[in-house]
Amino acid sequence: MTSLLEGAKKLVTRGSDLGARVEGLEQAVEAARGRLDDSLLDDTATVVERAAGRLRISAEHTIVALAGATGSGKSSTFNALTGLDLSAVGVRRPTTSWATACVWGSEGAPELLEWMGVPARHQVTRDSMLSDTTTRDELDGVVLLDLPDHDSTEVSHHLEVDRLVHHADLLVWILDPQKYADAAIHDRYLSQFKGHEDVMLVVLNQIDRVPAERRGAMVDDVRRLLVADGLNGVPVIPVSAQEGWGVAELRGAIAKKVASKKVARKRLEADVKVAAATLENYVGTAPAPKLSDERVAALEDALADAAGVPTVVKAVQDSTRLRANRATGWPVTAWASRFKPDPLKRLHLDLGDAGKELTGAARTSVPEATQVQRARVDSEVRALVDDATTGFRPAWASAVRAASVARLPEIGDRLDRALGATDLGAEKVPGWTVVVRLLQWLLIALALAGAGWLVLSMLSTASGADASTPSWLGLSAPVLMLVSGIGLGLLLDLVCKGLVAVSARNRAAAADARLRSSIRAVSDDLVVGPVNAELASYAAARQGLAAALR
Repeated sequence: MTSLLEGAKKLVTRGSDLGARVEGLEQAVEAARGRLDDSLLDDTATVVERAAGRLRISAEHTIVALAGATGSGKSSTFNALTGLDLSAVGVRRPTTSWATACVWGSEGAPELLEWMGVPARHQVTRDSMLSDTTTRDELDGVVLLDLPDHDSTEVSHHLEVDRLVHHADLLVWILDPQKYADAAIHDRYLSQFKGHEDVMLVVLNQIDRVPAERRGAMVDDVRRLLVADGLNGVPVIPVSAQEGWGVAELRGAIAKKVASKKVARKRLEADVKVAAATLENYVGTAPAPKLSDERVAALEDALADAAGVPTVVKAVQDSTRLRANRATGWPVTAWASRFKPDPLKRLHLDLGDAGKELTGAARTSVPEATQVQRARVDSEVRALVDDATTGFRPAWASAVRAASVARLPEIGDRLDRALGATDLGAEKVPGWTVVVRLLQWLLIALALAGAGWLVLSMLSTASGADASTPSWLGLSAPVLMLVSGIGLGLLLDLVCKGLVAVSARNRAAAADARLRSSIRAVSDDLVVGPVNAELASYAAARQGLAAALR
């Protein structure tokens, strides 16, 4: 929207926020794309484009359009206002789909007329028609349009009227005594301009054809019909263009509105407000929400359960216990644990780089999610969306719901890859087990030394040699060495089992935190992120509408 604010400064009074309102409506349209019906958004975008276009051109002119049905005397009124016979009337009216324009004050008008799409051959500059150019006309700055008949049998006439009534700053509806109540103008046009009362005038033309005693009642009836159309306070001016009755009053009413230089701003404000209110009916008025931390956590728990995180965490604990017990156990019996399968290797987890190359690192052997686990995930996704879209209109709630499930088919593979790629921290046994292993082997060495010494003593005694050995507490040194090596090894094995259990639990807790972090990344990417994107778009739409409607 190039130079929109610069144009706004030219067109509106100082301090006006019209430019911000137009930008707010544009923001709402962009945020709602893909979520609401395109035809609704296209209509609203047209209002934005039309307002932006009007903001950028002549602030010195006011576009006044005369609209009416065939035979209402619209062209006669046009001629009466201009004081010139510019528009053909009656049977002499040309069958054209173009409007006729009369301009008071030509400077800046050509750009405005080009924007409206009025051909040069249908333009007249009123200044050039005045005999005394020094006289200032009360309609200076007016671009007066005589539109085609809105009820013409020519489709092109309808299209031209529909187009130009949206470009005009001030709408003057010409009615006549015979057809002022016709649904054609009330349903198709007048009732569609609720909220535009400040930029509308209604003329009851040909009032000379109505008996004098009925004229007041007819004007009141026109006002009643306008109220039924939702247009309260629109001035109704009785006129006879042919006789010249009321033309001065009509001219004065137009001049009064034009003189304030606020008509164009009021028209654009009315357009923006009506379009924003219509869009708001579909966007809704509920405050922009944030996802509940509790709901997000519940979804992550469901995903973790479906991914098999509890199974993996138990495998980490069991694997750590198995490896640590193998390292710290009494060497005589610990070797038997080598025949037990490693729980992590059975799941194709934590195998190291070489192992991952062999398995392709594409799939683990974690059991697939059960139907109950998948149902729990679906239920948590629905609960997350339902909680976030409380008070939403159906269209936007559906958009959030669609975003939440759009990538759910990927979730199984993504969770499996997340598990396979997570560093579980279980490939190495705790550092303290190295010291225990060394101590166990020293104790085994002590026991073997004692056993060897004992055997040599027994052989020496059998051969009659002197086989006396030192003793302590009544036990010979070889026996004491043998008993101490075996007993202390078994005791150390028993003590270390408690330490191993604590280390295994710590390793499992750390692995659980890492796994849940990986699950959280999957949840954010496939569910929470898309839902937050929809909620952010909703917040942008609400913010834009608030700016447009303030």
